[in-house]
Amino acid sequence: MKPKLLISLPVGSNLHGDNPRGIVDLARRVEDAGADGVVLADHVLLGKHVDKYPWGTFPFTSDVPWLEPLTMLTAIAAVTERIKLATGILIVPLRPAALLAKMIATLDRFSGGRVELGVGTGWQAEELTAQGIDPSTRGRVMTDYVAACRALWTDSPATFHSESVTFEDVWSEPKPVRAGGPPVLFSGTLTKRNLDRIVRLGDGWIPIMGESHEGIASGIEQVRGEYAKAGRAPEELVIRTGLPMLRDGNGKLSLEATLAGAGPLAEVGVTDVHLTLTAFAPDDEGARRLFDALPTLWANAT
Repeated sequence: MKPKLLISLPVGSNLHGDNPRGIVDLARRVEDAGADGVVLADHVLLGKHVDKYPWGTFPFTSDVPWLEPLTMLTAIAAVTERIKLATGILIVPLRPAALLAKMIATLDRFSGGRVELGVGTGWQAEELTAQGIDPSTRGRVMTDYVAACRALWTDSPATFHSESVTFEDVWSEPKPVRAGGPPVLFSGTLTKRNLDRIVRLGDGWIPIMGESHEGIASGIEQVRGEYAKAGRAPEELVIRTGLPMLRDGNGKLSLEATLAGAGPLAEVGVTDVHLTLTAFAPDDEGARRLFDALPTLWANAT
């Protein structure tokens, strides 16, 4: 089955110019081009040590005007009707659990149930410590916060107890459209703890950035196996990963070749792929050309 195509929009760059409304226009163009959704990344703060980014060179400076993704997805929801509104990834420990649950439920209701959360723990110590989070506990905090959100999205009144967050007999209304909340995809390597999160609390997996094709394939089989053991349906797993950026015979980055990479990923079980817009469209004219070409190229890609 052909995967869904999502476009990663540049919340951390100036492709949209000085006016942040430009990103809303980009999202409308994603929908008009027939793609299936948008993905927005998250940082609340950036410290000066972006050189410690674990996956190569961090593509932004510390002073980049980074737009808050849930706020921007709400603006996008207001001007679109169909596309999925996804995060990739939302740094869960940066927002208190009850506030996070409320923000996401509001966005999900407002958009008619189009939210999909890609979540993670974050990587920059300064960002976490500024929010009162010990970086060494960020994994436990993420697990507790997502579990607390699930409780608030499900029960009325809701009660939850954990090391990181506790509440008793509280109401959080309205609930998201889907019972129990929108799909949650946990990112990262498949440690025992992450597998447990995916099976107990999640709906899918986002492989770690730069994971090989073989690693993605074996990881999908592993998650499916754990899903089956837990009595959950492996065929319902959502697997989202970035399209490998491929070049043509002249060594030039090729949109056509990159989109064609969705086929091999779908064969091993990937359900959603995302394309990084700024890799192919460094300015507005480049974005125009990409969106003009996208419907035909994607139709012919797999």
